[in-house]
This record gives sequence, structure tokens and C-alpha cells, in this order.
Amino acid sequence: MDQLPIDEFLTDLCPFEKQLDLDDYLGEAPRWCQGCGDLGILTAVQKLLRDNQAEPTEVVCVSGIGCSSRFPYYLKAFGFHGIHGRALPISTGVALANPKLKVLTVMGDGDCFSIGAGHWVHAIRYNVNLLAMVLDNEIYGLTREQTSPTTPLGTRTRTTPKGAFLPPLNPLQLMLGVSNLSFLAQTATWLPQHLLATLQQAYRHQGLAFVRILQHCPVFSPQAFGEGGKDAELMEFLYHVQGIAIDPALERFGGRREHDPADLATAQRLASEREREPLGLLYQNPDLPSYETIRHAALAHPSPAEKLTLLNRRLDRLAPEG
Repeated sequence: MDQLPIDEFLTDLCPFEKQLDLDDYLGEAPRWCQGCGDLGILTAVQKLLRDNQAEPTEVVCVSGIGCSSRFPYYLKAFGFHGIHGRALPISTGVALANPKLKVLTVMGDGDCFSIGAGHWVHAIRYNVNLLAMVLDNEIYGLTREQTSPTTPLGTRTRTTPKGAFLPPLNPLQLMLGVSNLSFLAQTATWLPQHLLATLQQAYRHQGLAFVRILQHCPVFSPQAFGEGGKDAELMEFLYHVQGIAIDPALERFGGRREHDPADLATAQRLASEREREPLGLLYQNPDLPSYETIRHAALAHPSPAEKLTLLNRRLDRLAPEG
């Protein structure tokens, strides 16, 4: 009698499902600078996929251009390294072509808020089911210290050697004014627990979940966001039963404020207050249907009998008279 291979023999005796671990999501070795917050975000995304037991073959990571856009190479999943500012329309196409895939979109502040601004606004309006992350360090890092849309007023860069002369764009305020926004949260790389909890809630959301992740570039913007969270006066945690859980140990990184994420008017006011950056879930409307839901509901799905009737009508019109 032929003997079964040992792995098949054991499986027959004790069937089990393989549990995915972090190693299953490891891609190429990251080549970001030492101290770059992108490393922590990559780890958080790998933990997110591990916790949700997402098959690598059912995940697609899409990026544009920039330091953050190397992400698809370092994550073991399907990847698409797009062109500058075009990560969101590519992601939209992937999500609509195969709704079973989980789409992760990774962009930088220049990639999304500058050259990709038009796509950014319309992606929010369409509310396609995907998770979009903007890694914001207030600078163009890959092109070596150029002013980005979120660079603070007066900051000296290679493109503004006398200091940035325009006030920085407020992405949160803009997004909260776009029609059909369904999920908006903000977190930071120096808060790994809060970062992972935020991504977990965004991952579960049906629709476009937009997460802005604050960080500083250790080379070109070390001063960004209070040197990466060292100034607690610049940050404020939002808490609510429907929001992001806050570990008490995080209170040394900022103040606390209760905020109901269903309250759009208050979220807009919080976003407009520039004294402190709000960390947590600013807004969520789970009742907004995703674009896929709307489109699929609008499409007629006739029964086989109805299809046959329609076909006969078409053939009758084409048949010769007499």
C-alpha cells in the first residue's frame, strides 16, 4: 500500500487551518532612513492584516510617488506602484473591478494633497470601499526638502529658501467639507497602539476610510508636529464610545476631549482649530452607501425567463418582414 506523505497524513488525522502570522506579510527589506515613521506604519499594517487573517492574495497595496510610496515593495501582497498623484484613481479601479479584494492606498502629503488633489476630492465623494492612508511629514522628502501643501508658514526649504509664504493647507477641514465623506481619522507614528487601533477601525468601515498619519522626517523635517510628539501641547486625543480607544499611558502625549464622531458640525470646528491637532476618529457615517452598492443596486438583473423574452424581442426586430 502506498504511504501518504507525512504532511497529508497529519492533516487527515488532525485537520487544521493555518494561522497567518507577521512573516506572511513580509516583503523586501525596507530601505527607508533610520528613524523614519514609515517603518512603524508598515509594522502596523502587517499587524492589521495578521489580526484580520487577511490572505496576502486578497490584498492590494497601491501607491503613488514618494518615500511612502515604496510601501508595496515591503508588504507581501499584490502591489501597484503608480505615478505621482494617481494612487486613488488606480485604487478605485481595482476596488470596482474586484470588490472581494481589500485595497490599501498609501500616499504622501505632496502626492495626495498637491498633484493628486483633484482625485482626492472625487474619491471621497465616490466613497469606494478602500482604506486610504496619507503619511504626512509636511515636506517633500524623496525630492529632498521641497515645500509641500502642509509645510508650515515660514519654513525654509529648497524651493522656498526665504520661508514658505503660503499658509499650510488644512486637509482635515477640507475633507470635512466634501460631500459624501464617510470616515475620517487622524493618528501619528509615535503612537503605535493608537495607530493600530485607528487602522483597525478604518479597516472594518464599509466605504472610503481616510486616515491621515502625522510623522516627521528625521532628515528634512525633524521639527514637524512638535519633533514627532515631544510637545504635548500640540496634540489632543478625541474619545467616545464609538471612537478610537485611548490607553491612559498616552495622556502624556496630549490632552483629551470627548467628541461624538457622528457630529459633523463639531468635527468641522475641531478641524478648523489649529492650536492642537486632533487625534482619533473625527467623523464616521456608516449609513452612507459605498459606490459599489449604489452601482450594483442600479443595475438590472433579469431572470433567465426575462432574458429570453428580451432576446426574442431583439431578434424579432431584426427578422425580415413577410
